[in-house]
Amino acid sequence: MLQSLRLLSATLGLLAIVSLPAGSADDIKPPTGYRQWFHVNTMIVDKASPLFEALGGMHNVHVNSAGEAALKKGGPYPDETVFVTDLHEFAVSDGTYVEGALKGLAVMVKDSKKYASTGGWGFQFWVGGDPTKPVVTDAAKQCFACHQPKKDQDYVYSTYIP
Repeated sequence: MLQSLRLLSATLGLLAIVSLPAGSADDIKPPTGYRQWFHVNTMIVDKASPLFEALGGMHNVHVNSAGEAALKKGGPYPDETVFVTDLHEFAVSDGTYVEGALKGLAVMVKDSKKYASTGGWGFQFWVGGDPTKPVVTDAAKQCFACHQPKKDQDYVYSTYIP
C-alpha cells in the first residue's frame, strides 16, 4: 500500500501537468526499449479512487541499468539513470485487469550538472507517448516541486520491492 501511495504521488505530480500547453522542457526524448528495463512496480488507479479523473489507468515504472543497482540500495542515483512511467488505459475482464492503450509516458533523467536546479533530474511527459506531444515546459514547477519531499531518496518516489 505504501509503495502504491509513493508511486501515485510521483505520477500525480507528472500527470497534473497534462492540461498545460505542449512544449519541450529540454532535449529529453522518449526512450526506446524501456519495457525491457528493470520493472520497478505497477499500480492501477481505478474508478474507486478519488484520483481516477486525473490519474486513472495502469502505471508501469521501469528503470534503466544505470539506475537499477541504486534503486535496490535506495539511492543515490548516478548520472544517466532513467525512470520511465508508462500510463495505460485498462479494462476489467472476468475480474482481471488488462492493460490497454498508452495514455502517456513520463520520464526522469539524471544529469547532476545539466539539471542542477531540479535536484539533478530532468523531466518530461508525452501525451500518448508521442514525441511530438511533450507537456513539460517548466520542470521546476510542473515536476520537481512534487519531488522535493523525497529529497532524502534522491527525489525518487519509487522504491525497490524484493
